[in-house]
Amino acid sequence: MDRTRKRSATRKRQRVPRRTTPVTAPRPTPAEERLLGLARDIARLPLPAALEKLAAAWAPGAPLLRDVAEAWMRSRGNKTSALALAWAREQVRLSLQEIVEATPKDQRGRIEATPDTLAWILLAGCEALAHEPASAVADRVRALLELIGHAAPPD
Repeated sequence: MDRTRKRSATRKRQRVPRRTTPVTAPRPTPAEERLLGLARDIARLPLPAALEKLAAAWAPGAPLLRDVAEAWMRSRGNKTSALALAWAREQVRLSLQEIVEATPKDQRGRIEATPDTLAWILLAGCEALAHEPASAVADRVRALLELIGHAAPPD
């Protein structure tokens, strides 16, 4: 006789207690704070003034450069930190993009690009200043200003 075994009544799962300690977000790094402050500072400036402020922030020896480099190195194995740093940088680019969008097309210079692309190019140019010799920075800033049609003629 082959008897099939009846299953006992369904077992109830034990509930896992909920976490009692609240999850807190990590504190922003000095680099994130500086980048977000920079985004706020340039928000209402005209395009040439915003570009000069960005160039000064990324000049060799500027505190922003050191803070971003340290934050980038620390975030190498931490996705949350890397995303937070990238988000702060993106806020600077978006702020610059809003300035470009508010600038009439005929005052944006020689480059025919969408506002987001032009903002990206200008930000990348300013970030590259950190790797230039200090003696070349003024010339590079003038080139960026010339690109947007706001450079004074060379002496």
